[in-house]
Amino acid sequence: MNMDNVNDNACLERIYALSADALSKRQMPVLPDVSALAFCRACLFESIPDHGIGVEETTNHLCLDVAPVLNASGLSPNYYGFVTGGITPAARVAESLVSLYDQTPQVHLPNETIASNVEDRALSLLLDLLNFDRRKWSGVFTTGATASNVVGLACGREFIINQRLKACMGPESQGSLGSLGLLKACRMAQIDEINIYTTMAHSSLYKASSIVGLGRSCVHDVRRSGSGFGFDLEDLERRMESGQHNSVSIVVVSCGEVNTGLFATYGRRDLLNLRSLCDKYGAWLHVDGAFGIFAKLLDSVAGFERVAQGAEGVDLADSITGDAHKLLNVPYDCGFFFCRHPDLAQQVFQNPNAAYLDTKTAPTDTIRSPLNIGIENSRRFRGLPVYATLVAYGRDGYRDMLHRQSRFARAVAAYLYEHDAFELLPKNVFKYRERIDQNIFIIVLFKAKDDGLNEQLVQRINASSKIYVSGTVWDGSPASRIAVANWQVEPHRDLEIVKGVVEEVIKTWAKGK
Repeated sequence: MNMDNVNDNACLERIYALSADALSKRQMPVLPDVSALAFCRACLFESIPDHGIGVEETTNHLCLDVAPVLNASGLSPNYYGFVTGGITPAARVAESLVSLYDQTPQVHLPNETIASNVEDRALSLLLDLLNFDRRKWSGVFTTGATASNVVGLACGREFIINQRLKACMGPESQGSLGSLGLLKACRMAQIDEINIYTTMAHSSLYKASSIVGLGRSCVHDVRRSGSGFGFDLEDLERRMESGQHNSVSIVVVSCGEVNTGLFATYGRRDLLNLRSLCDKYGAWLHVDGAFGIFAKLLDSVAGFERVAQGAEGVDLADSITGDAHKLLNVPYDCGFFFCRHPDLAQQVFQNPNAAYLDTKTAPTDTIRSPLNIGIENSRRFRGLPVYATLVAYGRDGYRDMLHRQSRFARAVAAYLYEHDAFELLPKNVFKYRERIDQNIFIIVLFKAKDDGLNEQLVQRINASSKIYVSGTVWDGSPASRIAVANWQVEPHRDLEIVKGVVEEVIKTWAKGK
């Protein structure tokens, strides 16, 4: 086949028409029909065709066989699973350009493309949105939570081991972890153990700790008993002090616990206490911001002061991660990483013996090729949708979006709290009704009081295909989680949909007993 002669305009127009049709159905089913899934799986090619079926037939295959059985995670405002945001119209427009031009923003090519400049500016706009001082931070885009935490732990590992190397070998020592390797550097620095101290860490932190060679068993939960997710500062200092001669530490703050949306810290004083301990014992302070970092946008919104405090003071950390494909509502995959030690990231991630990749052409050009400060050498142009959506909606637009999402989450929580059939979780946090309006951000965790119904609750809710919730486990029992992250949320409309589904589940369960 001569691909140069293929006219794909008609195929593209068909895809655009399908997209427009899907976008017009805001109340479309959130899950495909189960029987349709089974049928369409049989339509997928099991082996590569010798001659290919052509663009037109492939378009038919995609439109008729694949698209109808994709879920509506990004399209529907009623998909509440996995903190999955949608895609704002501005981000969708930018995403089409990402595929069309297929840039390589990892290499800074200032005389050939504007791509790396756009990404640099997108990171600056993100810092603006979060009210961080742009002069103090450098950043890079990642795939999301796991990659961001890998970068954070790698930088933290470099920092704490290099400090100990200098202490053991003298301040003029030229050795570093990045050049020596983990085993040799630890031996020279007389380090037997590296510990990560946190509270209710996301699973990606354990995965990241394994990837960077620290091990999942090095992650220790140091929660204060009966306090939710707050740090036990006395226990933390005791651990750091007892191991200061042969171990080093990284402290990780969960800025938004995945099951409940609650925070590990509330207010700048909490971060100051952690910062003081980290400085005292030479530890690295990392914030896993995921979705919670965006609570900073609610600092001036009445009634959301407590939630905003959950992200207050995070600028005191050494590094911060966040997921743009959650509450920023840009396409998967897109995370971000910010660091207050820009040279450190280059020690870890630089491409040695690759002078051709260092392409600055003017002394005033301060942009570093992202491939020297992050994991990937090759990736898609993630920053363009971020740039587009921030410019399109601005601070006020995103504050309004988050306000709607939080109001809806609180309305759902209040409905479940007052319902005889359900229990809002964690029970010790939501003992009183007023705590809903203090603590609920975008996540609602709950269970049915009837154990039999609770075992089937997630499955029965999702079977409606009107809303989708995630299943999890809390205190050893099944629990259901609603995570509100789509930009299209309308509190009153969507609350009625949730109520309708839940009441129908209760009704059918009672009939079947």
